[in-house]
Amino acid sequence: MKLSHLAETLIGSEIIKLAAEIKEKQAKGEKIYNFTIGDFDPKVFPIPVEFEQEIITAYKEHLTNYPPADGILELRTAVGEFIGQREGLQYDPAKEIVISCGGRPIIYATFRTIVDRGEKVIYATPSWNNNHYTHFLEAEHVVLQTTPENFFMPTAAELKPLLKGATLLALCSPQNPTGTAFGKQQLEEICDLVLAENKSRGADEKPLYVMFDQMYWVLTFGDTHHHNPVSLRPEMKDYTIFIDGMSKAFAATGVRVGWALGPAHVIGKMKSILSHVGAWSPMAEQKAAARYLVQKENVDKYLAHFKGEIEERLVNIYNGFDKLKKAGYQVDAIAPQAAIYLTIKFDLVGKTTADGSVLADQAAVTSYILNEAKLALVPFSAFGADKNSPWYRLSVGTCVKEEIPAMFEKLEAALAKLK
Repeated sequence: MKLSHLAETLIGSEIIKLAAEIKEKQAKGEKIYNFTIGDFDPKVFPIPVEFEQEIITAYKEHLTNYPPADGILELRTAVGEFIGQREGLQYDPAKEIVISCGGRPIIYATFRTIVDRGEKVIYATPSWNNNHYTHFLEAEHVVLQTTPENFFMPTAAELKPLLKGATLLALCSPQNPTGTAFGKQQLEEICDLVLAENKSRGADEKPLYVMFDQMYWVLTFGDTHHHNPVSLRPEMKDYTIFIDGMSKAFAATGVRVGWALGPAHVIGKMKSILSHVGAWSPMAEQKAAARYLVQKENVDKYLAHFKGEIEERLVNIYNGFDKLKKAGYQVDAIAPQAAIYLTIKFDLVGKTTADGSVLADQAAVTSYILNEAKLALVPFSAFGADKNSPWYRLSVGTCVKEEIPAMFEKLEAALAKLK
């Protein structure tokens, strides 16, 4: 039986397919080092204890009714203060902030508010889900394939020929899946392009908006600093919609508290869309988040520990891949910059396995690493990159750091078998 065009043409998640294969192996008793999921194991990375207690308290207070469509004012105010203190961004809680149950609904609402069918949406690959949201709207995909030389982040030079006539530019920093981030000058140059493009458009033309996904912005390491369009170019406030929330900053992916910040006329329409979808964050979690975000000392303490634990895992795994590379194996990695991800390379196509079979393509490489090394990673092809890309996302959200040495022993043994 025929269904809608959207349902018939929507591409399923490659990550979900891979997860099913991993679960099947684990059900058979196999030990899998699963670094695929962009989530946190609560036993390894629990949410802040004070936040947890506030959630419990809110439920005991019977805060289980519908919240306002744009989120409770107490939380919108707390978000405004949190962002103001830590990023220097000033947004009116009454008109320029909307709350939702995580980032996905507000990304969807951003697309729905700004983009009409057939209009151009620019996004770089690899990137998370922009291809699916563009497909939802039957918009035109304008895709930029990024390169490892630029840490898989788009540059102004690459974007410049794509901007004419576009409605939305989707950016993410720190980036999922790469764990890399925009440099200051790099983002300034992109902002200048957007401002120049909008100045060139007539009064009756729709401007070019930027959706800036900064879900991982508190998770930067070493010399990496987070930069955003509005702090760098205040004029960008008229054209920028921020996607943000509790999920990745506080290991609270299942708590479902996200928010968007942007121009009042955009946020107002997003609120209307979300009200019809019913994609609001639960009342109790909203109240708890409002009470927790203003606890500056507790937030600082949690983030310091949380970031330290993530960075330790990323650095140790990066060093392990660097050691394998120096030993002559065809692997590589980009030094950790941000988020919970490491970009890994397996350049093994054409290698012969111990049983004489040839790794004919990247899909065969992925299967070999999973079956022989018991290491599960997500290929960049799952994020819109070319199917033959040798690059992968490694997530440390469920990583038990004591298991890292054993994982590398298994991996090196698998690599040593190839000829």
